[in-house]
Amino acid sequence: MRTTHLSVVIGAGGTGGHIYPGLALAEALRRADPAAEISFVGTERGLETRLIPEAGYRLHTVDMIPFDASLGLRRYLLPAALLKSGAQCREILRSQGAQVAVGMGGYPSAPVIVGARMAGLPSVVHESNAVPGRANRFAARLTPHLALAFDRTREHLPPGTRAETVGMPLVGALAGLDRSALRAEARARLGVPPGVQLVLFNGGSLGAARLTEAAVGLAARWRGRPDLRLLIKTGPAALDEVRARLGSSPVARAVPYLDRMDLAYAAADLVVCRAGSATVAELADIGLPAVLVPYPHAPHDHQTHNARVLVDAGAGVLLPDGECTTERLASIVEPLLADPARLAAMGRAADPGTHARAADLLAAKVLRTIGRPTSLIGSTA
Repeated sequence: MRTTHLSVVIGAGGTGGHIYPGLALAEALRRADPAAEISFVGTERGLETRLIPEAGYRLHTVDMIPFDASLGLRRYLLPAALLKSGAQCREILRSQGAQVAVGMGGYPSAPVIVGARMAGLPSVVHESNAVPGRANRFAARLTPHLALAFDRTREHLPPGTRAETVGMPLVGALAGLDRSALRAEARARLGVPPGVQLVLFNGGSLGAARLTEAAVGLAARWRGRPDLRLLIKTGPAALDEVRARLGSSPVARAVPYLDRMDLAYAAADLVVCRAGSATVAELADIGLPAVLVPYPHAPHDHQTHNARVLVDAGAGVLLPDGECTTERLASIVEPLLADPARLAAMGRAADPGTHARAADLLAAKVLRTIGRPTSLIGSTA
């Protein structure tokens, strides 16, 4: 058995949907071994350049391009880019004395799996979506250690593929969040008066123009409704324009980002959101009713498949992006808000699965891969 401290390199980048689960895994590994050396691999283009250093972890950046057909002729550069970035990761792994590499999905994580293969190190791939993305479809060919956020992902894997369903790793404040216990404090801190219903619009890390447009329309429609409020997460780029359009609206507030999603979720009665895998897992875990508007250009339409996790359970309503107008959204949201019993039933219908424990479950899988004991990790002994 090794007596040296644990050293892990995690590939995670692009959007919060890959970065936050990676950070949750890092927290779980640190709980198992407080002396663990954990660093991340990403690119210079994504949110990782801010979120990972802010969380106190070192970020290594590599030269990688997306696994994206929209690149046109540039997609033919992908093999060379992957080989180059994989070689960069091999050197990062060696310099860090890494014992294992973990890919959390998204194109910035593929090079770390390639680098691990080049360095002769074991690796683990975590697939966060209901339908595997291009990067993970490739990376999963390089390791037998595959972990899933949703069990239904198995339907989209090649026959005979071995995978363990661990859930979606959630950052500390959201893992097992008790909405009812935090609700009074959350509503007070967000300035939501008693007896007022709050609808949260969450377009993801960068916002979503379609959702924001519909929210601005609802703000105008509800201007005379003292019983309703809107909290609109716009993303930084759209904030000034949205605030100008809202003016002095008495019912709507626009913010660029929500650092305390636990407060937003606890205060809200309903959320209108995209269907990224992390968002779906969070909603399933905490039981918040949702109107899900999948991003229509996601590879393999994976956001629609993600949304089905909640919709099929009766915990959410699916609204196609092309139908997300103010009028159509109002026809869904207003009857829901007028029926508290149905909202409560939707909240109870969500299956929390293993998301609250997923970071520990994934950490245990990582440790087992290198023959480390897992007895110090939560309930995964």
